[in-house]
Amino acid sequence: MAMKPAARAARSRYEARARIAKALAHSSRLMILEALERRPMCVCELTDLVGADQSTVSKHLALLKQAGLVEDRRDGVMVFYSVKVCCLKGFWECIEGVLSENLKAQQAVLR
Repeated sequence: MAMKPAARAARSRYEARARIAKALAHSSRLMILEALERRPMCVCELTDLVGADQSTVSKHLALLKQAGLVEDRRDGVMVFYSVKVCCLKGFWECIEGVLSENLKAQQAVLR
């Protein structure tokens, strides 16, 4: 049975969301995004933050860029990365809210 156009569009939207969610599904990439919210940074600065080599950090940045979360700007031989969207603050607050609720639930079990 062929999928209706509306269902096909909905499926495409969920697949696009999943690609972004997959890009967010690594602690190093979350650290990178949070750091880039403060200011643009080069790979060399991010390697110290993440505690990984330059090639690994570059791969993380490439994935974030492909997902549309970061952008880059070349300045001579240096490449600086920055957050492309400004909605991450709400995302972090949502995550912290879930963590807080989970903690409350765990504490209730221990009482």
